[in-house]
Amino acid sequence: MGRGKVEMRRIENKISRQVTFAKRRNGLLKKAYELSLLCDAEIALIIFSGRGRLFEFSSSSCMYKTLERYRTCNCNSQEATPLAENEINYQQYLKLKTRLEYLESSQRNILGEDLGPLSIKELEQIENQIDISLKHIRTRKNKVLLDELYDLKSKEQELQDQNKNLRKKLQDTSYAQNAPHMAWQDAGQSSSSGHVIDTTYPGLVEHPEHDSSMQVGT
Repeated sequence: MGRGKVEMRRIENKISRQVTFAKRRNGLLKKAYELSLLCDAEIALIIFSGRGRLFEFSSSSCMYKTLERYRTCNCNSQEATPLAENEINYQQYLKLKTRLEYLESSQRNILGEDLGPLSIKELEQIENQIDISLKHIRTRKNKVLLDELYDLKSKEQELQDQNKNLRKKLQDTSYAQNAPHMAWQDAGQSSSSGHVIDTTYPGLVEHPEHDSSMQVGT
């Protein structure tokens, strides 16, 4: 019957903990010895118990030599990393500096400065660059002008619509104000024609009485 799986946590029982430590320590020391012997590996193993006791194993004649070798390798690797990073940063700096100098020189050439040392081919290249730049500038300028023209057209149409609406409102207001006056004028014209309009009862028209004597005389 096989052993049960050991739970990986601190052993609370002090005696059991000490027994387990002794067994596993001896097993670890044995594995280190076998590894150094079979593979010709240089091994240094240091163990401190829970009570501070030191246990060690060294495949070489002196533990200190192995530790010194480790310290030297570790320090060299730590020192090599900043040096490598500094070298990379410096190379990037040189590339950026060269690029900046080229751009500044090209800018001066485009502005017509420092053209003396340039060859015919270089001058033609600058001329082509200027032509291309001018085409882009004209294209952009035309687009801006068209956009502004479209905006002005839209605003003009909007103002025309507003003006039309205002004119209609003014006409409606003027008609509403003149309507009573026109009604009275119509009433006066009706009275002068021999008809009396009774304002108490709208729509009622009284006809004047005819003189009977005038009728007899006829």
